[in-house]
Amino acid sequence: MSKPSEPFDIESITWRQPDGELVSCEEKLLVLHENLDEIRQECQDAFEDAVLMGCDEAQIREVLEKLVRSIQNPYPQK
Repeated sequence: MSKPSEPFDIESITWRQPDGELVSCEEKLLVLHENLDEIRQECQDAFEDAVLMGCDEAQIREVLEKLVRSIQNPYPQK
């Protein structure tokens, strides 16, 4: 099995608006961090399930990456 990458520090993310300005609203930042924590846990659970069922770790990571890249923006920029 390959080694896991470095831990991803969600709290260190500097969130920006499309124009480059910082997202500074504390409530928005809290929601963003909570959402990412939930996503990380769901991905971890799915990853562990797949490994326990005998799937290849590299393939699981590839599938999760493709899943994220397939997410579509329902609010396109005007």
